[in-house]
Formats: sequence, structure tokens, C-alpha cells
Amino acid sequence: MSKKQNTEPASFEQAIGELEQLVANMEGGNLPLEASLDAYQRGTELVRFCAAQLERIEARVKVLEGQMLQPLAESGADS
Repeated sequence: MSKKQNTEPASFEQAIGELEQLVANMEGGNLPLEASLDAYQRGTELVRFCAAQLERIEARVKVLEGQMLQPLAESGADS
């Protein structure tokens, strides 16, 4: 694995793209054992990164939903 691939991805989309490439390479069956292990390790890092990104976005969406729903409930009570 190159040094570049061991860095944190710039975005969720970049991580997914790299993960898809790793899976394709591993499924191709042409990687030596050590390279397969490196690819698997990198894949787990990318999965963790993506999961953290999704959790962060989910928390933001919950905040936004809470902000949007609160005024609607308050204005409905005034009617």
C-alpha cells in the first residue's frame, strides 16, 4: 500500500470510491497474500471512516429536523 492510501480520505465519496476499488482488486484474485491483507486493513479503516461520517451527518439531520419541527408545533398551538 502506498503512503497516500494510508491517509484519511478527503470525503465520504472518496472513501467509498477507494473502498469499491479495493473490493474489486480483492475479488479479482490477483493480489498476493500480503497485498490482500493490506487491502483488507485499509478497507476496515475506510469502513470506520464512512461509519463515522454517517453518524456525524445523522446527528446534524436530527438537529435540523428538531429545529424545523419545533416552530411548526409552536405555531400550530397558537392557532
